[in-house]
Amino acid sequence: MTKTKEHAVSRRAFVKGSALAGLGAATLGTGTLFACSPQAESAKDDAANTEAVEEQIVWTHCAVNCGSTCALQCHVADGEIKYIESDNTGSAEMDQPQLRACLRGRSLRRWLQSPDRLNYPMKRVGKRGEDKFEQISWDEAVDTIASELKRIRETYGDESITVHYSSGVSSGLMGSSVVNRLINLNGGCLNYYGTYSSAHISAAGTYTYGGGTYGSSFLTLQDNQLVVMFGNSPADTRMGGAGHTHDFAWMREEKNLEVINIDCRMNDTVCGQGGEWIPIRPGTDGALCAALAYEIINNGWADEEFLHTYCVGYDEETMPESAKGQNKSFKDYILGTGYDLTPKTPEWAASITLIPAAKIKELAEKIGTTKPVYICQGYGSQRHANGEITSRAIMVLPQLVGQIGLPGTSDGRREGRSAFALSSFPAGENPVKTNLPTFMWPEAIRRGEELTALNAGVQKAEKLSSSIKFIFNYAGNTLTNQHSDINGTHDLLQDESLCEFIVTSEVFMTDSAKYSDIIIPDLTLQEQYSLSANGYADNMEAIVYGSPVYEPKFERRGIYEVCTDIADKLGIKDEFTDGGKTREDWLRQILDESREKYPELPDWDTGMAQGVWKRTPEPSIGLKAFIDDPAGNPLKTPSGKIEIYSETLASFADTWELADDEVVSPIPEFDPGFESYVSLTDEYPLLICGFHYKAHTHSSYANNEIIQAAAQHVAWVNPVDAEQRKIKDGDTIRVFNDRGEIRIEAKVTPRVIPGTVAIPQGMWHDADMSGDRVDHGGNINTLTIYRPSPLAKANPQHSNIGQIAKA
Repeated sequence: MTKTKEHAVSRRAFVKGSALAGLGAATLGTGTLFACSPQAESAKDDAANTEAVEEQIVWTHCAVNCGSTCALQCHVADGEIKYIESDNTGSAEMDQPQLRACLRGRSLRRWLQSPDRLNYPMKRVGKRGEDKFEQISWDEAVDTIASELKRIRETYGDESITVHYSSGVSSGLMGSSVVNRLINLNGGCLNYYGTYSSAHISAAGTYTYGGGTYGSSFLTLQDNQLVVMFGNSPADTRMGGAGHTHDFAWMREEKNLEVINIDCRMNDTVCGQGGEWIPIRPGTDGALCAALAYEIINNGWADEEFLHTYCVGYDEETMPESAKGQNKSFKDYILGTGYDLTPKTPEWAASITLIPAAKIKELAEKIGTTKPVYICQGYGSQRHANGEITSRAIMVLPQLVGQIGLPGTSDGRREGRSAFALSSFPAGENPVKTNLPTFMWPEAIRRGEELTALNAGVQKAEKLSSSIKFIFNYAGNTLTNQHSDINGTHDLLQDESLCEFIVTSEVFMTDSAKYSDIIIPDLTLQEQYSLSANGYADNMEAIVYGSPVYEPKFERRGIYEVCTDIADKLGIKDEFTDGGKTREDWLRQILDESREKYPELPDWDTGMAQGVWKRTPEPSIGLKAFIDDPAGNPLKTPSGKIEIYSETLASFADTWELADDEVVSPIPEFDPGFESYVSLTDEYPLLICGFHYKAHTHSSYANNEIIQAAAQHVAWVNPVDAEQRKIKDGDTIRVFNDRGEIRIEAKVTPRVIPGTVAIPQGMWHDADMSGDRVDHGGNINTLTIYRPSPLAKANPQHSNIGQIAKA
């Protein structure tokens, strides 16, 4: 808290201002639509109703998984937030950046104080998914959770229990790790690896560079240089002041960058900010990369000295012994002397990508002859059925031209990030070592004992010993809303003979929460003490010191306090709390441990008073140490080099159980993947592709009507496709396939490639699941396929076919 002041405001005036401010304002950017302040009352107010209301400015921060952690100054009076400011310390310059929140964070007052908040513990009284619950006491809730955890562990074993994948609270140091500590101290649970967001690119980075998702910082960009982005839009996905949007916008103006953005839609990073949009058919980036490689190699633009020094598998000379003399190199594949005898010419790629051959040649020449060139990818290209192999194909491009490890270059991964490394809350060691890809959890419920290392990517064990019977779902909406094929998942979770108990800790009745046996009402991070490092930015390192904006309301309780009570029932309270520590005690300890490494950090009292502390980091260049000294700084690949050809992947291809339409390849060849353009039929002639959008972060803020009004949830339809179906802009349309149907407004626009319908992901599912199951919320996951990708066993939610029609 930084300051306190008093206003003579009647309670009637304050309530009126809190409820109505902003409703009369229609212009975004003025701040009034998102900042509620008391309105002037008539002089006729009774003076007896006027009282002094103390106003406090409380620092906290936004905490959803957008990639930013933006600071918020909440003006609080009489136990309510009056209005919110963001970070106004420092300046807008790059050397003193501000962690300024986007409109989502600035609307937090409406989110925290929503009448839709969960207020009491509840137990299910209907079928799962029916949304029938009754209020219970905290004693009954805690007793039930503890007894069910004990029963299921004793009956089925430790691997039958899991802490579900979630990202609803993505910042702060005490979230799901609290639940993990509880479960670990009680015997452990099945582990997950990978994420819904980036498992494909993470796997690609592992088998190419030995690990990592991020390349070079935007701050290394040079004057007048070329930037090529694949499926990447920081303006949509990193839009807060603590994210990459500000960094990149500042750099492109300061450095006069030439930006080329390759995407199925003209995203906001290129629209209105300059640059060139190259429309591409979804899921075909790998074919484009192959054709670019063909031109680069044939025109002599490939840096073979770089390739021979730093890479394995480019040509016969750099192949490992196990694959020599078999025409298996990347160069053989590209030139048509490999296994398929097909040269990957621009003409070959044009019919696949829908990019004209002349444009492919033009782009290849720019990449091949421009130095430096910065090549990066977002998470869009990789979130397909062929996502891992596509990510590796994009990574090859800067390798081919030797543009890695130098200022203004990157290595084909996502743009670099810089974040402060705080100490963390100790979740403890999980006694269970078995590891399952996170997207495979429905299969682990349905047939867990059948999942193995060879058919499901199980790690650190040959197979699972049990199906999942107990789920602790903390701050997660991936049971249904954010998971593929909602209708199919509904059927799975309704079967109580499979998963026997689900507990959810949440702030709202999300679609996923409806499938719980017990629901416990959580406090948001803003309603508790918190410490958090900034998010995915490269121009700052920051810590936000967060104080509770007000006392807990109703019967909402923080997850640490709830888990303490469960631990007490399980007989491990003293161990769980480390002798009785509170949440504040833990955070103070974490800060003290961090200050031993970084003594410049403010202490607890100073930090809580000033709210935010930040410093400017040095720009990072991906793989620079390796390029400078490959022998002294080998990569964590088996060869120690960049692996264009991976012997590890070759062994997977030989031993894993794969379907006929699944490919795991040692080189980044092009494969269309399942449910791709080759799967289109007369019945389902369109590709249905999702994207991240300003109005919500995954499903967080999707129930905030003021944000939805500012950025409407609509399906992007190309005029060619709309005209064929007599659809006009603003029409309500049906979008459907064999998995389900949604109703959504059409945005008819040339900003999406013909043959593709683009729908923002994250809106709340709204369907009568006992009736027709038509989703009127417009949730794309009603339509998405649940089928894990071949290598990472990850989320292919952009790979779908379907049809549209006027409703």
